[in-house]
Amino acid sequence: MTSNKKFFNNFKELPVDKFIQNVLYNKKDGYYTSKIPFGKTGDFLTAPGISNLFSEIIAIWLISTWNTLGRPTKFNIVELGPGDGSLTKILLRTFQQFPTFNKATNIFLYEKSDLLKKSQKKNINSFKVKWIKNFNNIKKGPIIFFGNEFFDAIPVKQFSYKKNLILEKYYSLNKKNKIDEIYKKASGRDVSFIKKFRILKNLRFVEFPKLGLDELKKMIKKISKLEGGLLLIDYGYLTPKNKNTLQSLIKHKKNNLLHNLGKADITSLVNFNLLNEYFIKNNLKVKKIVTQKFFLEKMGIIERANILSQKMSFKKQSNLYLRLKRLLDTKLMGSLFKVIFTYKFKKDNFIGFE
Repeated sequence: MTSNKKFFNNFKELPVDKFIQNVLYNKKDGYYTSKIPFGKTGDFLTAPGISNLFSEIIAIWLISTWNTLGRPTKFNIVELGPGDGSLTKILLRTFQQFPTFNKATNIFLYEKSDLLKKSQKKNINSFKVKWIKNFNNIKKGPIIFFGNEFFDAIPVKQFSYKKNLILEKYYSLNKKNKIDEIYKKASGRDVSFIKKFRILKNLRFVEFPKLGLDELKKMIKKISKLEGGLLLIDYGYLTPKNKNTLQSLIKHKKNNLLHNLGKADITSLVNFNLLNEYFIKNNLKVKKIVTQKFFLEKMGIIERANILSQKMSFKKQSNLYLRLKRLLDTKLMGSLFKVIFTYKFKKDNFIGFE
C-alpha cells in the first residue's frame, strides 16, 4: 500500500486546501508535477484540446480588447496555468495575421509545474513567449490575464456551521495509513474574512478559495497599476448550494477523492458570484457573468465553424460540429462553464458579454 504520509509534510493533520495542494503539487509525487494529465491518454480534456475554434475565439477577443484599450504599442498577455500549451500555440498562429497587434504583444505563461513547462516548451516554439513564476518583471502595461480551468485547480478551504461555531474541515492520517475527516474550530482571521462576503451569508457549509484569492490579489495589483483585466473561464455556479463540490477524475472517470492520491485530478466548482464580490471590493469593474455558450456564440464561433466547414469533407465537418457541440451544448460544457471579466479601464465596451 502506498503511504499517504508523503502528502502530509510531517503534519498529522492539514486543512483541506493545504492537503490537496500537497497532493497536486508535491515536488516528487504531486499530480501536476509527476504526470501529463491532458488529452485522451490523460485524465481530462479542456476546451483548447477539444477544438482549435475555442483558442481562435480567445485570440479574437484579445485583439478586440487591445483595440478597446486604445491599441497600445506594448500589450501583455498572461496565460494562467497553460496546460499543454495548445491554446498559446493557436494564439501565436492567429496573431500573425494581425501584424500591428502581433508586434505590440508579449506573451507570458504562468506555470507552477516544471513537468508541464517542459511539455509546453515542446509545443510552443516562439521568442515571443516567456515563462514566469511571478508578475514582478511586467512593469509597463496594459496587461490581460487569461485562465481557462485555472481557478478550479486551486484548492479550497471547507467550513461547517455547528450552532454558533464555524468549524474548518481537516484531513488527518490515522495509524492504519487511512485518512480521516475531522473538524476543528476555525481561526478568527478566516471567520472574519468569510463574514465579509454577502454571497456566503446563511450557508451551513462554505467552500472558501483562500489560496485562489491570494493568487488573484497579485493580479489585481498589476491590473490596478497598469490597467487591463482578467478573463476567467471555468466550471462553476452563481448561487452556493451548501455542499461539498470537490471532485476527482482519473482516466476521464470519477474517482473517490482520497483514492489514487497524486495520480488523479482534484478540483472544485468555482463560486463566480464570490469572485464578482471580491473584484468589486478591490475597486475593479466586472462585466455581467455569462455562460461559455453565450460568450462563444457572441464572439461568432458558429459563423467561424460554418466558414471552415465549407472546404471540408463530410467526415471532417461531422468532427468539427461534434466538437463544437461539446463546447456549446447546455447539457455539456455550454452552461456549466461560466465566463467572468474584471477590469480597470475608463471604457467598458469589451465584447462577448452583452
